[in-house]
Amino acid sequence: MVAASVPMFMVALDNLVVSTALRTLAVDLEADTQELQWFVNAYVLSFACLLMTGAALGDRFGRRKVFVVGIALFTLASIGCGLSDTSAQLITFRALQGCGAAAVMPLSLTLLSQAVPERLRGMALGVWSGVSGLAVAMGPVAGGAVVDGLDWRWIFWINVPVCVIAIPLVLFALEESSLPGIRLDLVGMVLAAAGLCAVVWAIVHGEPDGWTSGKVLGAFTGGAVLLAAFVAREARTEEPMLPLSFYRVRAFTLTNVVSATMYFGVFGSLFLLAQYLQIVPPRTPLEAGVRTLAWTLMPMFVAPVAGLLTDRVGGGRLMALGLFLQGVGLGWINLVADVDTDYSSLVGPMIVAGVGMGFVFAPTAAVVLGSVAKDHAGKASGANTTVREVGGALGIAVLSTVFVAHGSTEGPRQFVDGLHPAVWVGVAVVFAGALCALGIPRRLQAPEEA
Repeated sequence: MVAASVPMFMVALDNLVVSTALRTLAVDLEADTQELQWFVNAYVLSFACLLMTGAALGDRFGRRKVFVVGIALFTLASIGCGLSDTSAQLITFRALQGCGAAAVMPLSLTLLSQAVPERLRGMALGVWSGVSGLAVAMGPVAGGAVVDGLDWRWIFWINVPVCVIAIPLVLFALEESSLPGIRLDLVGMVLAAAGLCAVVWAIVHGEPDGWTSGKVLGAFTGGAVLLAAFVAREARTEEPMLPLSFYRVRAFTLTNVVSATMYFGVFGSLFLLAQYLQIVPPRTPLEAGVRTLAWTLMPMFVAPVAGLLTDRVGGGRLMALGLFLQGVGLGWINLVADVDTDYSSLVGPMIVAGVGMGFVFAPTAAVVLGSVAKDHAGKASGANTTVREVGGALGIAVLSTVFVAHGSTEGPRQFVDGLHPAVWVGVAVVFAGALCALGIPRRLQAPEEA
């Protein structure tokens, strides 16, 4: 569990850790607003677009081998980020970090599920989900602490010793596995990566450039055409990168919908609420990050328990409960958040929302892996992680658009005016996901072949 989870922790941490250092990077690298956006988006873009490719390469060449290569690439890219002297260099190495992370994240879950006995899989997936939740919690805090106490380059240098230790640990503790004789669907890989890249690019540019701008609409159209071509190819090739038969399994399809709605609503709302804690009243990034821990630390404690309960209660019921609690917590926060709200009034709803996150993470992993044949765990994990990353990016973009239409960051009152309608959109999407979760069957019967 340690060998599979530590590398995953690092790549999940880097998804958020840069966000609290943006103001410092703007000064040190003389970066403009667009470059600051790409310090974050370069990682998200390559990560989200290559997750299924990373899983497919693991199936073909060996999951442990590709996992180690992903860790090595992530480590070298982290060194490059730490040595960067210009915005262009940092953006390039952030994109390479995302490429390495795309091999680590889906294969981490696959290798872990194969390394533990069936009777302990629920607990193991719960621990894995708790570690993932801890990475989400520590991203803003770690970034703020490093920027306040050291130099922004240490955001990336801290990855290096952890990853160097992780590689021999993986080689020692995890066994190799692959699908013998499988051929790579190279055309499918290119179509999927290009289509997802276009869609994610359009999403992250939707708010700053305008959703109806020619560039954004063109990217959405091009992405849709490429993804349609990908689906058409997967339907007729003998060895598909993503078997479409997965989506004939109700549990798999609905769980992906749940993942997308959760990341859309929760992470879109959290993106704005983290800024609210810095603006009302003014706080440093570290002070704001520490105050989010009442919310983001909860999955670390709840997810292992949810993992143990998944087989007994049913993953769908736990996901529905988790999304309901998240919706209640978000709505409660939105009702009490104002320009003069004391932090103590936010702690209760933050805990409720965090407990809800914990009840979603572990059952999601268990249902996704339990819905397909064991040999296809990597493909299923890659597909689910892709959906949730796209959902998170879309949530941040859409809620930011709603925020800008009703408010601004010029002052506390303007920020609160934009915050309220944006978070209500997130609440609605989360509750819609809870209804979808109720349709997931309690008992899963994974096919022998997919």
